[in-house]
Amino acid sequence: MSAVWRKSSRSNGGGNGDCVEIALDGVTARIRDSKGWADATVAAPAWSAFLAMVKDEVRS
Repeated sequence: MSAVWRKSSRSNGGGNGDCVEIALDGVTARIRDSKGWADATVAAPAWSAFLAMVKDEVRS
């Protein structure tokens, strides 16, 4: 089964095509720059921890 990639709602603010995309499957999170095909894979708990840290930093 191929990954279903979603674009960040915060991407492409400058209109230059720069996008961050993510594909989640419950076990891993795959992250890529939409201009390239290479992606990084992290365990779902690490991705959740990263998001919690970012959200906490935004609230500060």
